[in-house]
Amino acid sequence: MSIDKPLDGVRVVDFGQFIAAPAATQILVDLGADVIKVEPVHGESARGIGPAGVAMLQNYNRGKRSIALDLKDPQAQEIARKLIAGADIVVQNLRPGVMESFGLGAEEVLAAHPWMVYATVSGFGLHGPSKYRPGLDIAAQAESGMMWVTGEADSEPQKVGAQIVDVASGYVCAQAILAAYVRRLRTGEGDTVEVSLLEVALHLQGTNWGQYLITGEEPIRKGNGQPSIAPAADVMTTKDGNLVLSAYSDVHFHRLCRLIGRPDLAEDPRFASNTLRVANRQAMLVELRSAFSTMTSDEAMELLTTNGVVAGRINTYPEAMRSADVEASGLFIEVSDTDGASHTALGSPWHLGSMPKPGSEGDPDLGQHTAELLAELGYPPTAVDALESSGIVHLR
Repeated sequence: MSIDKPLDGVRVVDFGQFIAAPAATQILVDLGADVIKVEPVHGESARGIGPAGVAMLQNYNRGKRSIALDLKDPQAQEIARKLIAGADIVVQNLRPGVMESFGLGAEEVLAAHPWMVYATVSGFGLHGPSKYRPGLDIAAQAESGMMWVTGEADSEPQKVGAQIVDVASGYVCAQAILAAYVRRLRTGEGDTVEVSLLEVALHLQGTNWGQYLITGEEPIRKGNGQPSIAPAADVMTTKDGNLVLSAYSDVHFHRLCRLIGRPDLAEDPRFASNTLRVANRQAMLVELRSAFSTMTSDEAMELLTTNGVVAGRINTYPEAMRSADVEASGLFIEVSDTDGASHTALGSPWHLGSMPKPGSEGDPDLGQHTAELLAELGYPPTAVDALESSGIVHLR
């Protein structure tokens, strides 16, 4: 018996490039939506930047249908309008003003289709002085304060080691799209959704910002560890690797000291409270690290995690992929390319009891579904051939 997905029958037109908007629509694909990826005839920007771009395409465009259009041409704009007319949701992250220049901006689309949910992801929002600036993950990390608090105290600010702002913006956008779509189901009215990388980057730092707003004290760059609690997010080197642990409450610190055979540390006046442990962090870490240096990572993790102390092995990518917990999650999935070859990609990081994990369909080739979609819109083969010959569309 087939299992209906939550968004079966919902159509999405995706004008997204790189990560943020495609990540949002990838979630909609995995929930069952038919997502049509509209690309320029030369391909979206990710197609030209090597392995990083291939990774973006494979992990944020699985199961979509690709149509390639030269949206500077009025005939291509008409095709896009027809696609939108049959859709429920439009998503885009082109530079502000570009969709409007094509006659496909939110105002125009909702005027023609008042039921539409129209989502825009931008770098810096649609209302401030940086509205027209190009914005990528790294700029949002920089301007939100995220880079300022990342890295060692005596070194330059560091970016986070993955495009977390882009991806988180995709998740936030999908969440807001679904809320707007539920509202549409109740009222029949469409809506606009606006998400900016800058706002998401700020919001990801809610605890840091909350402390700053409460105390007026600016967060500082400290590398590993937490500024106001200890030990917390501190790295311990073992005989064969590294782990990170947190045991900053008095109860947990006493337990930690007992487990590593150093109950005396819990009684040391320098470490008698969290405030004192923060003040004497380096001396405390010397003592803790000395104890962990005699253990393997497996020994240390078994000792800590079975006794209620929060710890995590610091894995390489291959080690993380081999983790029994990661394997049990089913996050890595095998997908089929258009040529029949298969590769491993990431599925969506959630589980619904009502549906299985996403299928095995990979990302589309550029223009793979152009002819199919034009036929669905009523274009006869001769018209499709003419559009291709004139460069208005691209067929695979």
